[in-house]
Amino acid sequence: MKKQQKFKVEENETIQDCLQRMRNAGYTPVKRFEKPVYKENKDGTFELYKQEIEFVGKIL
Repeated sequence: MKKQQKFKVEENETIQDCLQRMRNAGYTPVKRFEKPVYKENKDGTFELYKQEIEFVGKIL
């Protein structure tokens, strides 16, 4: 069994939903990573599209 596993907050779920999913799988969060995702506009500029959030969980 893995001691650590990554859990990504999915498009249609809240952070609380993701944390509950972790608990249901028997993990507790130990790290949180946020990564910005940008999109390119037609004029060549970039803007923030969304934030990807990922938790690293440790088995309980």
